[in-house]
Amino acid sequence: MLAHPISSMAATHSPSLSDLAAAKGIRFGSAVAGQGGGSWRNPALADLLKRECSILVAENEMKWQAIRPSPTAFDFAAFDDIARFAGQTKMALRGHTLLWHRSKWMPRWLEKHDFGPQPATAAARLMANHVETVCARYNGKITSFDVVNETVLPEDGILAQTALSKAMGSTEALVDLAFHTARMAAPGVELVYNDYMSWEPGNALHRMGVLRLLEGFRKRGTPVDALGIQSHLIAPVPDAAYQREWRRFVDEVVAMDYRLVITEFDVRDRDLPVDIPSRDRTVADTAKAYFETMLDYPQLRDVLAWGMVDAYSWLQGYEPRADKAEARGCLYDSHFRPKPVYAALAQAFVEARPRT
Repeated sequence: MLAHPISSMAATHSPSLSDLAAAKGIRFGSAVAGQGGGSWRNPALADLLKRECSILVAENEMKWQAIRPSPTAFDFAAFDDIARFAGQTKMALRGHTLLWHRSKWMPRWLEKHDFGPQPATAAARLMANHVETVCARYNGKITSFDVVNETVLPEDGILAQTALSKAMGSTEALVDLAFHTARMAAPGVELVYNDYMSWEPGNALHRMGVLRLLEGFRKRGTPVDALGIQSHLIAPVPDAAYQREWRRFVDEVVAMDYRLVITEFDVRDRDLPVDIPSRDRTVADTAKAYFETMLDYPQLRDVLAWGMVDAYSWLQGYEPRADKAEARGCLYDSHFRPKPVYAALAQAFVEARPRT
């Protein structure tokens, strides 16, 4: 069972997770919302973020649904506020995402858009304009972009299709254009393909599809710097065989000269018993095993939680437990108390090999 030798670390506020990570050449951060309790506007959460984090990412405020109300308009107000908070607190900023390539997450107007008599040209212009506009607005503020998010379908590993990719002629043409445009518009910024394939059973086809996509990027000369691994883990720890399969997958990724980013870490406890001490131990053990593997790769330089406090986690509404108990997948509980999973991550940073 996991020991928690530094379980009181958060209560003392020193060293923070960011401090522990930075000592090994790693940045630690979190997603943050623009409104509600999970927002930077919540003073208690803002204090926690400033204490624990050195990099932030918007949970939803840069997605097309948030910033593209129409084909000809942008609305940056909510994300501007997050960027301003990051700047005022001297935290780095990630961009998520320039293209979430799933029809159900596209604005309705885009899925119904008339691309006219030359659809490929019109779609390319729309995609390029979106990337150029966002990159120009946050030039010098964003250090890493999830350029494309989740275009590999988990059920079979093939590439998703949307109205935009159909107009372009193929998904490959669309995502390649997004990356090439981002490289031109944001030189020197890390460009990431982000997806949620994981080490649990049932992810083999998803992982194979991601490898094919990454191989295609290299063959076509698409400028992709890193694989973003969302890391919405499902407790408990999978069997050793699945962990070996996962390591083989990550080995193949870094062998293609990709860096790694953990972009959206939390632990899903939906199948665990309701008992809180037991549940928290299993969540912590799951995180410990995962980070022992992932921090062994020097290509991993950024680790971001997908929210810090249970009360504001996406898991509460998107993936509720059948017994109606509160999900406990974040580093802090709803009373802003650090949990065993906090100690597990802190210890993982302490034990990680230094990055050069």
